[in-house]
Amino acid sequence: MWCWPSILSGLNLRKWFNFRSQLSALSIHEILKQYWGYISFRPLQEDIINAVLEGKDTLALLPTGGGKSICFQVPALAKEGLCLVVSPLIALMKDQVESLKQKDIPSLVIYSGMSFLEIKKTLQNAAYGNYKFLYVSPERLETNLFLEMLPAMNINLLAVDEAHCISQWGYDFRPPYMRIAALRELLPGVPVLALTASATKLVQDDICDKLLFGKTHQRFQQSFERLNLSYSVFNVPSKQNKLLEILKNVPGTAIVYCKSRKHTREMADLLRLNQINADYYHAGLSNDERNKKQESWITNKTRVIVSTNAFGMGIDKPDVRVVVHYDVPDCLENYYQEAGRAGRDGKRAYAVLLYNNKEIENLQEQSAIRFPKEEEIKQVYMSMMNHLQIPAGSGEGISYDFDIAVFAAAFKINILTATYAIKAMEQEDIISFNEVFFKPSTVVFTTNREELTDFEKQNPSLEPLLKGLLRSYEGIFDFPATVYESKLAKFIQVDMESLKKDLRRLNDYGIISYSAQKDKPQITLLQNRMYNDNYRINTSDYLKRKQNFEERADAMIGYIKKSSGCRSQHIAAYFTPVKINACGICDNCINEKIVHISTEEFNKIAEKIKNIGQNISVEDLLTSLKNIKKEKVWQVINYLLAEGKLRSDKDGKISFQTKTSGI
Repeated sequence: MWCWPSILSGLNLRKWFNFRSQLSALSIHEILKQYWGYISFRPLQEDIINAVLEGKDTLALLPTGGGKSICFQVPALAKEGLCLVVSPLIALMKDQVESLKQKDIPSLVIYSGMSFLEIKKTLQNAAYGNYKFLYVSPERLETNLFLEMLPAMNINLLAVDEAHCISQWGYDFRPPYMRIAALRELLPGVPVLALTASATKLVQDDICDKLLFGKTHQRFQQSFERLNLSYSVFNVPSKQNKLLEILKNVPGTAIVYCKSRKHTREMADLLRLNQINADYYHAGLSNDERNKKQESWITNKTRVIVSTNAFGMGIDKPDVRVVVHYDVPDCLENYYQEAGRAGRDGKRAYAVLLYNNKEIENLQEQSAIRFPKEEEIKQVYMSMMNHLQIPAGSGEGISYDFDIAVFAAAFKINILTATYAIKAMEQEDIISFNEVFFKPSTVVFTTNREELTDFEKQNPSLEPLLKGLLRSYEGIFDFPATVYESKLAKFIQVDMESLKKDLRRLNDYGIISYSAQKDKPQITLLQNRMYNDNYRINTSDYLKRKQNFEERADAMIGYIKKSSGCRSQHIAAYFTPVKINACGICDNCINEKIVHISTEEFNKIAEKIKNIGQNISVEDLLTSLKNIKKEKVWQVINYLLAEGKLRSDKDGKISFQTKTSGI
């Protein structure tokens, strides 16, 4: 039986019981105020929370930055028990748990890379420790250890984040999501809240169906209207020049999305050469590097982050003024999510997409590349099994280091064919491929204290390291402790290489079990290696996924080539039949509102703008010039901004330049 001190390790018991008694007396508005500091909910949040508290299965579609996490965190705090949160994103899970802990809300997370003992202790804490949140990946739900501990957990809500992953007709299908519904038999009466930022009507219906939503389930969908976000698309001869032009004329924080890791480095270098404070980010960086770059951007030490789509998920930075897609996205779902990271503070922001005709052709050809022929998939599978030296009929549940570049070169397979064949195998539940796997170093003592004392006497040179381990890591005799060599080296005042060498020596002596940090990609077999003659995939579903990809690509191309009509309306219509008003501020809306202005009238309006004063918002300017047609004022403003005679600051206020800076 677990005793309270071990279950609530690191928690003050009196503080915890005060927390529980305090929660039971708070309304959802008081919870919001006390733990998040807000006095009111955002649109639809309260409706979603009340539906959950009424025990109804609920689908919530809220745009990026719409406050999805509050929709399950508040009702979970308002009810007795533990909220089980399913998410595919390790970084997002860790960030949310850290954020909850900073609010003194006890929370847990299980992610790939944790040892068996660490996972076991976390699950025991979830079952017996009165924590409020447990974050897990969908793969974790099927493990025997999790299923054994589940009945002891008082689950009050099952929250499924990134719920579009459950639909194989969507843009980010993940097979383990399909099996979340199996939990419902083990959790009778527990409501399910499915959350996503973008899903078409087909995918929404599929989510509700696959999660076995009841007849009384409710759906909430926030409007796709973003009154402050201006969408623009440019076909330009030089993307580099256009990017520099945009960033010089729209001050403030920015994100630039590129498709390749190499491209992120090159573009960040280009921006720095032009005196723009920029850095790059992608999934191939180490954990520490990613965290440092992200923190530097969030705290405005870095102005522009140039990234693959690995960046941005779960980051709540409200003052992003512009998001530029330097390369064409694959689909409107991704584009809408990424562009929506601009202007969350409600102030004017810009979403700009740059393209050339060759990219359109490439997107049209992607279907053949991303959906290899069945024979090609089989060839990659058999080659991979041979590369990993896995005998037929074995391997299920085992993970292997896997460098796809080395594999492709060794078997003379096109790396794109290998990549998308592996993706197809993932969607068929044959393997799991974790490209950003990270497992920190762990140490556990494998000897008793008496033997350790004798060993120290015989090996005095290793005594500082042994003392450092014992003083730094509580419980290191009982279970593997996560060890960060850099901190330990600093603590005992030795260099990193000497420390690692001594840790390996202790491991060889049998005093400790030392597992060094791993950050290599991992392949996990979800079923035993198939024999050559019984290899198969579901051809019908595979071809339908290919067709859906082609339809999404066509929709993306349609958006790019749209030369008339509101872009916000176009995006909204893709996701929902509910119509929204024209935004009035996208490139197409502005072009449609252009009216003829004589040189004399133009000069008069420009003079009036100049005389009104510096640092004025566009809204106040339009109010001051209410006797002039708004369209004419906008036309003059846009021309002056383009010519560098007007400048817009990070808050959207404009001023006349004393000298032009030139676009």
